[in-house]
Amino acid sequence: MNIRIGYGIDVHRLEKGIPLFLGGIQIESELGAVGHSDADVLLHAICDSLLGAANLRDIGYHFSDTDPQFKGIDSKILLKRVMELVSEKGYSVVNIDSTVIMERPKLNPHIPAMQKVIADILGVDLDAVSIKASTHEKVDSFGESRAVKAYAACLLSA
Repeated sequence: MNIRIGYGIDVHRLEKGIPLFLGGIQIESELGAVGHSDADVLLHAICDSLLGAANLRDIGYHFSDTDPQFKGIDSKILLKRVMELVSEKGYSVVNIDSTVIMERPKLNPHIPAMQKVIADILGVDLDAVSIKASTHEKVDSFGESRAVKAYAACLLSA
């Protein structure tokens, strides 16, 4: 069996008056992530973990933030395309493990909906998608609600 491990990370600045998208869903919040796309840090970190595991470079290589076709794009579309690239190389997802770092809003109530969206796109069982939420205990830009960060690891098999 051929197995590959991938790791991804993404960070976006937070601002008032922008929608917050995480894990493919919109979450009610006074602060949203700033980015060229919908700035979904969780999906971007998952994309990078999948691309890295399959040795397909990174999300910026495939979806440049200078390309107007990706301006405001729904990151679920990016994740779907990444999964197509990974599948073309003969890999399937075994599991995803991820963590979102954000002071507020509390993310735990939204995790089941995020897991469903991600599992459906990746074609895996809900149990294969782990999402954890953590704060930075009011320390640095994440703890001061000026930024949001996500980490993701994946296991692929062929």
